Amino acid sequence: MKRKLRMGMVGGGQGAFIGAVHRAAANLDGQIELVAGAFSSDPARSKASGKELYIAPDRCYASYQEMAKAEAALPEDQRIDFVSIVTPNHTHFDVSKTFLQAGFNVICDKPMTFDLAQAKKMRSIVKKSGKVFALTHNYTGYPMVKEARDLVSKGKLGKILKIVVEYPQGWLLSALEKEDQKQAAWRTDPKRAGASCCIGDIGTHAENLARYITGLKITEMCADFTTFVPGRLLEDDGNILVHYDNGARGILYASQISGGDENNLNIRIYGEKASLEWHQEEPNDLIVKYADKPRQTLRRGNDYLSKAAKDNTRLPAGHPEAFIEAFANIYMAAAKAIDCEVHGKKMPKVLDFPNVEDGIEGMAFIETAVRSAKGKAKWTKFVKA
Repeated sequence: MKRKLRMGMVGGGQGAFIGAVHRAAANLDGQIELVAGAFSSDPARSKASGKELYIAPDRCYASYQEMAKAEAALPEDQRIDFVSIVTPNHTHFDVSKTFLQAGFNVICDKPMTFDLAQAKKMRSIVKKSGKVFALTHNYTGYPMVKEARDLVSKGKLGKILKIVVEYPQGWLLSALEKEDQKQAAWRTDPKRAGASCCIGDIGTHAENLARYITGLKITEMCADFTTFVPGRLLEDDGNILVHYDNGARGILYASQISGGDENNLNIRIYGEKASLEWHQEEPNDLIVKYADKPRQTLRRGNDYLSKAAKDNTRLPAGHPEAFIEAFANIYMAAAKAIDCEVHGKKMPKVLDFPNVEDGIEGMAFIETAVRSAKGKAKWTKFVKA
């Protein structure tokens, strides 16, 4: 890079969780600088949030519309290079569209849009804009997830037979949305979260992780949704049987009422030659299992790992890396592409970050799961993405 990339942010102000994570990740490698933002739909809170982040007062905007217009009017050596969107689901489409059409690259939190129809429109908008669009399915940024993907792509597991991926949490075991808990309030509100709570929020991470590692796509599913907390408008637990396009079978389970679990995302992939196991809460280990010999535990930071794993590792073996670093890997991969776009350079051959197509697949997954859970058919075909 010739200089630090200038980042703007929409959302992520006072009281928000994920905005601080995005800022820490973007700042980790010293290649990105936050210079502007519309940090809240409340203009006063946006200004106050910007002040806490030491953003110049004239670049703390009252709305994202004002921000896009004002930043586009600045000289090229001052305006933002990209915007990070960390707002609730129902705003992602309009905010992304506004900035793409104003000439800015976009990094957006997942899921990409409110529904599949919006996601398909987003594909056209991104293509027409010629800008970089990245989606923060951050779990693909872990070095040992990339190692797992490398092993699968090189045929070390043989044909994939079965995938079991789980994401249990317990934080919504009670009706937090009725206690003015901000994160619970919008996730359980169909007007802001969309057609799904649990599957839309964390089940999409499970689906994306399985697809990223194996390259396999779902062809049909049988979903069971349950709302355990009385009065809640969307499901807080989902269990899905899955058929994949190579004939593999899968089980995908996501829950926000699994008391005692925090962010226990884990995946087990079974092949004809070997199997893999990875746990997000112990992310520096990748377990490789065999039918006829002892299992191996591969450790992040060692020379025997693939180039992809080593390229996404910052610290030597024995010094744990985790959530922020994985998030930062997504930001840095996107930043390389954004730097090329900004300075008119040739794009890298490999762009290892989730993009608009991943966003569409994620929304198609949510729509298919909702249809399956509501329908009477045993199996529901995966909707066309």
